[in-house]
Amino acid sequence: MIKNIKHVFFDLDHTLWDFDKNSALTFETIFLKYNINVSLLEFLKVYQPINYKYWKLYREEKVKKEKLRYGRLNDTFKALKINVKASIINKLADAYIAHLPDYNYLFDDALLVLDYLKQKYKLHIITNGFKDVQQQKLNQSNISQYFDTVTSSELVGVKKPNAKIFNHALKVAKALPNESVMIGDNLEADIFGALDFGMDAICFNYHNENLAEHIKKIDKLIELKHLL
Repeated sequence: MIKNIKHVFFDLDHTLWDFDKNSALTFETIFLKYNINVSLLEFLKVYQPINYKYWKLYREEKVKKEKLRYGRLNDTFKALKINVKASIINKLADAYIAHLPDYNYLFDDALLVLDYLKQKYKLHIITNGFKDVQQQKLNQSNISQYFDTVTSSELVGVKKPNAKIFNHALKVAKALPNESVMIGDNLEADIFGALDFGMDAICFNYHNENLAEHIKKIDKLIELKHLL
């Protein structure tokens, strides 16, 4: 049990909001809309590591939002040897962002855990996702009411693991590092970012990575009830 905690900060995508499932449903929708003839499974197998690479570059301030949105699709179609015009890729990129909040599957027991934690702590979000889209996800998945504050990287101008975003989030929440814990799936952005800032951290290790022994981890959200 982690003691002396007053504030719990969550990542959103891949932590509460089931990004992979919702993203796959979104691609299914927009490919149908724009007559893109590709196996969804084949596409996702190639797209997911490319998307991960672009998000890493985005966190490191090496690509802008527009490059991320276009490049991840363009690179995937090229790898699959599917010829898609730049104008269509731009339309797909916009449609993906527009339709992504239409699907709002949460991870198992997310609501149960949020109900439990809300009785004991102040809850907050720190996200590297795009501000407007993230707020729509919170609203349309009916979890926005659990969180006292929502800090997005677009709002602050830097991304996790940059200390500035943690500093901003804690300042807005009126929280101190030694009374706060960060919960997220990304080791670099969420866990090391929080630990370096002086907060405690718990990795939601649903992707089953080999983690160092000193990293607190859970495999399912329900396990938070044993730590907090």
